[in-house]
Amino acid sequence: MDWIPLYQESQLEEIRQRSFSRAQAILKYSVLCSLSATIKDRLDRSEAAADADFYWLDLIRYRSISNAIAESYGVTHKSPQILLIRNGQCVYHESHMGIYMEKLNKILTEQQENAGK
Repeated sequence: MDWIPLYQESQLEEIRQRSFSRAQAILKYSVLCSLSATIKDRLDRSEAAADADFYWLDLIRYRSISNAIAESYGVTHKSPQILLIRNGQCVYHESHMGIYMEKLNKILTEQQENAGK
């Protein structure tokens, strides 16, 4: 998995803009949490959707960015947590043990099929 580090609040606008042409996923991750490590490892071992960019946020170090994400997309903060951004909006979010790449891939596939109709 080629993770893009999310470490500046200005990247949030870039992510929003890119989401109009390509899905953007944000993993909010605590470096102090063993569950976060387990989830990131699970995602790393999975086949990622080719039509999405994947960001990871160290929310301990960059808590203000985590708060901005929660505010921007109206999603209550949890950790670990993944958000899927499409067309400037959060179209899917999940946390803790509910995070699976297969779910993300399924949602991306469904959205592509619906866009083609």
